[in-house]
Amino acid sequence: MPTVLLTLGRLPKALDLARGFSGIGWRVVVAEPFARHLCGSSRAVAKSIRVPAPADGKPAYLAALAKVVRDEAVELVLPVSEETMHVAHLPPLLPDGVRVLTMPPEVLLPLHHKGGFVAFARAHGLDVPDSAPLGDARAEALVATGRVVVKPVHGCSGRGVLMLPQGAALTPAEVPCLVQRFVAGAEFSTCSLAHQGRVLATTVYRGLQMSGSVAVAFERVAHPAIEEWVRRFAAAANWSGFIAFDLIVDEAGRPWGLECNPRTTSGLHFFEPADLARAVLDPAAPTPRHRPETRLQQFWSCLTETQLSLFRGGPFRRNLRQLLTTRDVCWQARDPMPLLAMPWTTWPIIRMATQKRVPFGEVATLDVGWYA
Repeated sequence: MPTVLLTLGRLPKALDLARGFSGIGWRVVVAEPFARHLCGSSRAVAKSIRVPAPADGKPAYLAALAKVVRDEAVELVLPVSEETMHVAHLPPLLPDGVRVLTMPPEVLLPLHHKGGFVAFARAHGLDVPDSAPLGDARAEALVATGRVVVKPVHGCSGRGVLMLPQGAALTPAEVPCLVQRFVAGAEFSTCSLAHQGRVLATTVYRGLQMSGSVAVAFERVAHPAIEEWVRRFAAAANWSGFIAFDLIVDEAGRPWGLECNPRTTSGLHFFEPADLARAVLDPAAPTPRHRPETRLQQFWSCLTETQLSLFRGGPFRRNLRQLLTTRDVCWQARDPMPLLAMPWTTWPIIRMATQKRVPFGEVATLDVGWYA
């Protein structure tokens, strides 16, 4: 039985990947800095191994992953979320023949950098908002002529993002930031799997309910213009692996790329897990199908937001109706424990969110993100 290593187990995305590979006969091992995690309660996971977090030392993290690969005879290493930027540095430490589903760091990291993404997209004729580094004279010119968005160049989950009106003062930040012209319109996200510049499958979706700046309920939509934007980008980058984008579609129906996530996103939930696993292993496999549901939610997070909306004057009735009629991303009758045990398995993140007084989704990857 071949073995796949997932390099994070705390997120529902990892659970989908674990179930997909288990469903086609692979043994699933998870490496995770937390002692307990969502995937650890799943029947799809054969073994969980605790490793140090990249935040505690990148060399130690990579060495621990390499040891897991050797000890467990891993054939495929599959990063899940923000740790992807670290895992991209793993191949030189691995035995010959072990596949790591990432692009090389010299390709990956410039696109993870929000300014690097804008420069790459613009160089290849793709629509992106005018942008400039915070502190640059061009940034001052942008805010002088209209609204802007200021965001850390290595941020994720909306952490540290500011929206400023025209003429606002641009103050120095503790981390490098990008100033971007505000584009009015509807916001969408994507999740794609590509191989050598060819997109194998794409999900376009939008957030239905938010926890802070992170979507916890989602709706899959059809949007050919966005899918074409993604195809052009993947071809220009000759991309292999997962890649995702946040985009704004303006009133004319024109997509504008805001940022690139060179990893999976919550759009992964809309794929049939086994189909996706087969496509990862064989790009010539049939195109991964979408699940029949066009709306999905993270139940516990949506329950919390629904309860809060009752006391904060939010759309309680709408939230309650959505909570009761939308399928949870983790629920499987034959593998029920990940959903049922989630309050216990995710307690380390809940505790961290409580201590920092920020939403769950904004702290879930703090210890594995790339901030160099």
